[in-house]
Amino acid sequence: MTTPSKTWIADLPKDRLIAEFSVWSADLVRLADDLMRVDTHVDILHIDVADGHFAPAMLFFPDLVAGVRKISARPIHVHLMVADSIILSQIEQFADAGSDLISLHVENESVADQALDLLDRRGVAAGMVLKVDTPVERVERYVSRLSFVTLLGTAIGVKGQGLDEKAGARLQQAKQIIAGCGAAHRIVLAADGGIREHTVPLLRQSGAETVVLGSLAFNAPSLDERMAWVRAL
Repeated sequence: MTTPSKTWIADLPKDRLIAEFSVWSADLVRLADDLMRVDTHVDILHIDVADGHFAPAMLFFPDLVAGVRKISARPIHVHLMVADSIILSQIEQFADAGSDLISLHVENESVADQALDLLDRRGVAAGMVLKVDTPVERVERYVSRLSFVTLLGTAIGVKGQGLDEKAGARLQQAKQIIAGCGAAHRIVLAADGGIREHTVPLLRQSGAETVVLGSLAFNAPSLDERMAWVRAL
């Protein structure tokens, strides 16, 4: 399977929402078939990883990423929701599995610099995610080293929650931080959690360049119509 080009982040669309599809919402029993069903609409595949400690869920593993890499040429974004003590080993395993972008949490600050150094050595793009109640300014010291900044709009690792009322203002603040960091490379601002038909326009207007699409895409009555709507925002 062809892998993404080295410039895939710079090449992501700038004139519409980037379509980031969450594998957690796919049909996991028929995963290959479901990923092929949505493939023409996908810009990025998003794979959540949770250890049951940092986040209450227990989610995906390196072998799944390696399997997805075999069947998809789309960039794979791994979102690590794991304890500080295993961050570095997890980065190694998910890099080996074929991840194109790995995001840790700004709350992993005790090992964040080491983690970003490791991602740089491995040639994997780096991202950071902020929990819904974490002050946005905490990402400022890292942002010039990142390719993605993702703000969660709901509590971590739990499906089906409503969007936090501060989500729009937080995205606007993050957008200002990215604009002011002086980086020469592209840094994509993403929103994850609480992604519903009535929230996506607000998130887009607040500066999100991509939203992590789960059931909104995978369970759409007409995926063609749903993605035409998303891309028109």
